[in-house]
Amino acid sequence: MPPNPSAVEGARPVRDEDAFDVLAVDTWLRQQTKLPDELPEVRQFSGGASNLTYLLRYSGQDLILRRPPAGTKAKSAHDMGREYRIQQQLAPVFPYVPRMVAYCNDDAVIGSEFYVMERIAGTIPRRSELGVELTAEQTRQLGYRLIDTLVDLHQVDPVAAGLADLGKGEGFVERQVSGWNGRYRKAKTWNVPSFEKVMAWLEANKPEDVRICVIHNDFRLDNVVLAPDDPLKIVGVLDWELATLGDPLMDLGSALAYWVQADDDWAFRRFRLQPSDVPGMIGRDEIVRYYCEKTGLDASNWAFYEVFGLFRLAVIAQQIYYRYHHKQTRNPRFKNLWLPVNLLERRCRKIMSR
Repeated sequence: MPPNPSAVEGARPVRDEDAFDVLAVDTWLRQQTKLPDELPEVRQFSGGASNLTYLLRYSGQDLILRRPPAGTKAKSAHDMGREYRIQQQLAPVFPYVPRMVAYCNDDAVIGSEFYVMERIAGTIPRRSELGVELTAEQTRQLGYRLIDTLVDLHQVDPVAAGLADLGKGEGFVERQVSGWNGRYRKAKTWNVPSFEKVMAWLEANKPEDVRICVIHNDFRLDNVVLAPDDPLKIVGVLDWELATLGDPLMDLGSALAYWVQADDDWAFRRFRLQPSDVPGMIGRDEIVRYYCEKTGLDASNWAFYEVFGLFRLAVIAQQIYYRYHHKQTRNPRFKNLWLPVNLLERRCRKIMSR
């Protein structure tokens, strides 16, 4: 029998609304790769709020399946083939992506496209803890290594990686501001602020692109894997669904929107998604300085990137809450997401008023 899947941190029983035909997946997968003669034990990782992630545990082999949420209409918003290809192309030049196994675009198998990859063994930091024992100084080192990894990604040559067509390139900042403004207006519900002053401020203060490179667009502590034998070594970067060609300072601003630190107010810390506030961890200002030193980029207009990142996070939360509000999902984790949307609006306006 396969080992107990519960031994993998974060793997839980599959929610009823997210279940799929395991036999159908196993049958299809055997046509793509060699597998032990058994059905896999299947568990679901509960952390994701967009694409769904499952553990397929065979004897001596752990695989990961990624698929869109049930009921998804627009494939462009959950493009599994694109996410698969990004990681496949990055592998030779950015050694932190999982090894891809196979991609399925036949909806007849489980009702949607999906892909399967190998699981990277190691520790994934969770909401309130790193998952490893580190001193404050070691935690500080880990923070720097995290930013070094982002810098490494931003140095990847899109052409050499075969990803020159990943995004539209120049004009990224302009498209992002107008695009996220439109998404928020479409997802607004009665219990969240209008964000109109924030959106107008972003429109009035948007800079030109500093340059165009491969960006992750969801770079967080809980999207990296730490080596089993060296908790200061990052061996994996996960969740590439939002990756594109874009402005690296926009990527940093989006990443730091999630970076809740120890001196933030209690309300903001309540909704943190990663353990960025543990003792010793570097803070947002220090991260910006360090990143700019490593890249030579000028962040004198940092307030724009900071507000944009917070606004973008508010839109993401609101889009998820919109699905819950309109009974498109029953996941109880999404019930109160309108609260951080309100907090983020206040934080944006505070920065704007400096």
